[in-house]
Amino acid sequence: MLSVEELNDRLIELAFSEDIGDGDHTTLCCIPAEATGESRLLIKEEGILAGVEIAKKVFHNFDPELQVDIYIEDGAHVKPGDIAMSVKGRTRSLLQTERLMLNILQRMSGIATMTHKYQQALIDAGTKTRVLDTRKTTPGMRMLEKEAVKIGGGMNHRIGLFDMILLKDNHIDFCGGVHNAISMAKKYCRENGKDDLKIECEVRNFKELEEALHEGCDRIMFDNFTPEATRKAVEMVGGRCETESSGGITFETMIPYAQAGVDFISFGALTHSVKGLDMSFKAAGK
Repeated sequence: MLSVEELNDRLIELAFSEDIGDGDHTTLCCIPAEATGESRLLIKEEGILAGVEIAKKVFHNFDPELQVDIYIEDGAHVKPGDIAMSVKGRTRSLLQTERLMLNILQRMSGIATMTHKYQQALIDAGTKTRVLDTRKTTPGMRMLEKEAVKIGGGMNHRIGLFDMILLKDNHIDFCGGVHNAISMAKKYCRENGKDDLKIECEVRNFKELEEALHEGCDRIMFDNFTPEATRKAVEMVGGRCETESSGGITFETMIPYAQAGVDFISFGALTHSVKGLDMSFKAAGK
């Protein structure tokens, strides 16, 4: 299995390949090879900065001689006019790395900003509910988007299919119900040395909830429950396992679910519907 660093290196390599192709002919035609310069990352919108560390990797993977100076770190609150970093070196390198760096930073910062907004609202409402992400991520960018959620104050659900067992509706239906799904998951873990894998089970009604509680698992996900049903479900669980609400919950509707007492609420929108944070990479002194 590839490490996070290896996955990110592959993403950067692929991104440069699809962007530059056989050459950045715009830059090559008008910028001398020996020309040097400086560009600065200008923040144009208020939010939470995320992606500074991966931006450094983008620059150095392309041109190890680029000098990157960071003025604002990941997780910081930024506002229009802030200068987050400056990069000095070959002008051709500055121009060819600009778009990939901005694509990553803008997206990660947008995710961090949205996550912070959600988590802070839950805190301000006096709840202890934590914000979770999902697997609804951009192909190839999952590690970066998951990191952005953490930078924004949220928590990662599972990274992929390998680090947690999540018995969803289709799994349950295909294997004949909640009882079968959980018992088969436990048997699989015992027989394959996977006792450290947490088991979460989605339930769609109180009958399935009772089955899940009888079988026992690490977390139960209430799928498309109302806030009132969620409160009853939390009472039925009674602290025997972690609880999570999911299914169509938005920023506008999340507070009653949190007030019902769930430990987590998961939001696919954090990564599949986010708006990038506005910023630009400008030539210094121009």
